[in-house]
Amino acid sequence: MTRDAITEKILAFLDEEFEIENPGLDDNLREQHEFDSIDAIVLLEYIEELIESPLTQEEKKSAMDIKSISQIVDYIEGLLKTRS
Repeated sequence: MTRDAITEKILAFLDEEFEIENPGLDDNLREQHEFDSIDAIVLLEYIEELIESPLTQEEKKSAMDIKSISQIVDYIEGLLKTRS
């Protein structure tokens, strides 16, 4: 999956699930879009679906510092690399 494809899927998911329309890729989701810890859990579940693999506890912990869409895409790219 390309970086552009991942970005497109994440943007569509954020719009569908959280009504976050046209966010900047470097927007702080917590501060600018009121993205909270429950939203983060839903996002992690979506990421598991997207990569077709469950996340380990360590992978979930490393996601806690993510604040922007760019960081989400970086995180998914990293997960895909470790799984291939």
